[in-house]
Amino acid sequence: MVTRQIPKPVELLDLMKFKKPELDAKKRRLQGALTIEDLRTIAKRRTPKAAFDYTEGAAEGEISLSRARQAFQDIEFHPSILRDVSTVDTSCEIFGGRSALPFGIAPTGFTRLMQTEGETAGAGAAAAAGIPFTLSTLGTTSIEGVKAANPTGRNWFQLYVMRDREISYELVRRAAANDFDTLFFTVDTPIAGARLRDKRNGFSIPPQLTLGTIINAIPRPWWWYDFLTTPKLEFASLSDTGGTVGDLLNAAMDPSISFADLDIIRGMWPGKIVVKGVQNVEDAKRLVDLGVDGMVLSNHGGRQLDRAPIPFHLLPKVVKEVGADTEVTIDTGIMNGADIVAAYALGAKFTLIGRAYLYGLMAGGRAGVDRTIEILSDQLVRTMKLLEVSSLEELTPKHVTQLQRLVPVQPGLVHAAQS
Repeated sequence: MVTRQIPKPVELLDLMKFKKPELDAKKRRLQGALTIEDLRTIAKRRTPKAAFDYTEGAAEGEISLSRARQAFQDIEFHPSILRDVSTVDTSCEIFGGRSALPFGIAPTGFTRLMQTEGETAGAGAAAAAGIPFTLSTLGTTSIEGVKAANPTGRNWFQLYVMRDREISYELVRRAAANDFDTLFFTVDTPIAGARLRDKRNGFSIPPQLTLGTIINAIPRPWWWYDFLTTPKLEFASLSDTGGTVGDLLNAAMDPSISFADLDIIRGMWPGKIVVKGVQNVEDAKRLVDLGVDGMVLSNHGGRQLDRAPIPFHLLPKVVKEVGADTEVTIDTGIMNGADIVAAYALGAKFTLIGRAYLYGLMAGGRAGVDRTIEILSDQLVRTMKLLEVSSLEELTPKHVTQLQRLVPVQPGLVHAAQS
């Protein structure tokens, strides 16, 4: 039988210790975000639909993006026991330099659309965290602007090969002159993918004020205030800014891009050259034979070819074939620090975050990007400690099993079914 008593006032006072309220609304909402999904929820609430959908959306049915995220969820970890993990080293070497964490910020186009601090916020947050920042050819901050925001940290440049080759060549020269140490030669965008959300929203660059956008703006006055009172939203490296993203990409990109272009850019670039957008083992092997410094397994965040290969599934196959000869990195679908641990365990030397960073940017500008990095870092360290590994080098394939939902049909079975 439970013995009951009248509560003592002193004991009640011990229970009534209230946390000091946070009066800063931005700090309060960011502190309340415990996951990247939480940041996404805040971002969606604070950002106009067309801008949010441009960030969130992928190509056609968005199957590639959905599968990429699901692939990271479909893993099983295998922890060790009784190992000292009182301290954990999350630093790594990648493309000739150091990173404090095994992830960096991926190149994203038209970033000031999401929030006006744009790439400046990303580069500044990367500098503070000691990780690399990657600027896109379609960025809305110049090469020089990113250098100013991250003057002593590692800056990388993602290059599209344009129909007018001299535009691309000049960007290469400017990136080199501003001490960007790595160039991402991007190979998965001969034309634009079909981004249907943008078409349905009537989204254009620059955004146009219509009855629909005005109605959508009513509950989000802060976004429109920033948009209308800051410098014009335009590409920092391109002069044409009219039409949909697809229109601009199709006008600027050259579907005749070839290995010859890679040779030319390699001859111009003094730093590390990495090919971004590799999606099969055969191409990975050929690139190693050509002597590139690294590659990014990527389906462009699902924004190009829908039903493209899942980079995380492709990773072990590529690492088995070329991992001893080049640095293999990965992007697409990363939403948790545990995803980064799994990728590293299966042989990735580095990972890149795109939408995760943009959700933080939309949720709170520079402070939101800092929060993204903090969340992923905390999840990363916690996962490593629970796996009982004290450094990234200790992670191996034995720590992870990929659980497959999508099992390829064997050719023999197809032929039997057709006969």
